[in-house]
Amino acid sequence: MNPLFSNLSTSIFERMSGLAREHGAINLGQGFPDFGWPEDVVANAAHAILHGSNQYAPMRGLPELREAIAAHYVKHQGLDVSAGEVTVTSGATEALASAIMALVSEGDEVVLFQPLYDAYVPLVRRAGGVPRFVRLAPPDWRITADALEEAFTERTKLVIFNNPHNPTARVFDEEELRKLADACIRHDAIALSDEVWEHVVFDDPKHVPLSTLPGMRQRTVKVGSAGKIFSLTGWKVGWIVASPELAVPVSKAHQFLTFATATGLQAAVAYGLGKDDAYFTTMRQRFKEARDVMAVGLQEAGFVTLPCEGTYFISIDLKASGIEADDLTFCDRAVAEAGVAAIPFAPFYEDNPVRSVVRLCFAKRPETIQAGLAGLKAAGNMFRG
Repeated sequence: MNPLFSNLSTSIFERMSGLAREHGAINLGQGFPDFGWPEDVVANAAHAILHGSNQYAPMRGLPELREAIAAHYVKHQGLDVSAGEVTVTSGATEALASAIMALVSEGDEVVLFQPLYDAYVPLVRRAGGVPRFVRLAPPDWRITADALEEAFTERTKLVIFNNPHNPTARVFDEEELRKLADACIRHDAIALSDEVWEHVVFDDPKHVPLSTLPGMRQRTVKVGSAGKIFSLTGWKVGWIVASPELAVPVSKAHQFLTFATATGLQAAVAYGLGKDDAYFTTMRQRFKEARDVMAVGLQEAGFVTLPCEGTYFISIDLKASGIEADDLTFCDRAVAEAGVAAIPFAPFYEDNPVRSVVRLCFAKRPETIQAGLAGLKAAGNMFRG
């Protein structure tokens, strides 16, 4: 057995969701919505499966989807991209895996920002890469020039950057992006920019694609996700967008991972990406309203929340909320004794973890949120005595 994978523990998402099932608890842990998907996109997929092809799609994706992705980014983000720079993958995680396998060789250093999505580090290590971490800390989770200077070296080959950021819900500002771009250029590093939450942003922050920064167009691999755009996480349709010199090797790795993605789902995503602005505005507003309901409910229950600028997640600061227990202890007791599952922050770190923050998913129906808030209030009272 490969010790890298055989020695991995069960992911915190699977662990907490399993405990939620075991205890019949409300699951505010794992990041999937229970509302919000566009019925016309689902209907389009059903029609495509019933009346279209159900055989292998072209390796780099249906031509109509690749065209739709390029047109979508031209319209919504002003990017100068073409269908020839797009490769469709079986979810964003496969896009990340393909890029890491294609771009990282034995001994290459890879800069990562923790807390981080738990797939990054095993994929980097499987490719032979050496992780180097930038540690972000609450309450502002900001990127500093000093932290970048410490992480980047002459051996840096790749930086994996998630924006909007899971789990912190930050949308990094242009000053932080400029610092990162400057570091990439100085060290001649490639940026793997995980932008799956690009449409799920609220209030004033605007998502700025990393590739739009000066000097970054030819050194950025952008990752996107239909699951996040359309609240259809089970479809596992993702993509990468990159200049040909980066897109071609990534597509070659993709061909030996999954080769192709479900044909009917690709057709439906192509249709969905062409929806008018009203869909995207309404989608963001519905998630913003859910966020606000949860934020108010948490505050009324005595919790201090951290800012949420994007994603499906809002976090509570246990220590600031008068709770001395660490995040793992709080979450274990909350699911078993108060009937609500949440996600501790500590497992999002490889070292020196933050242990006083808990992540909650607000992409839920009002009745789910209210039941979860009742459980969280009970959990808070347990720890405050």
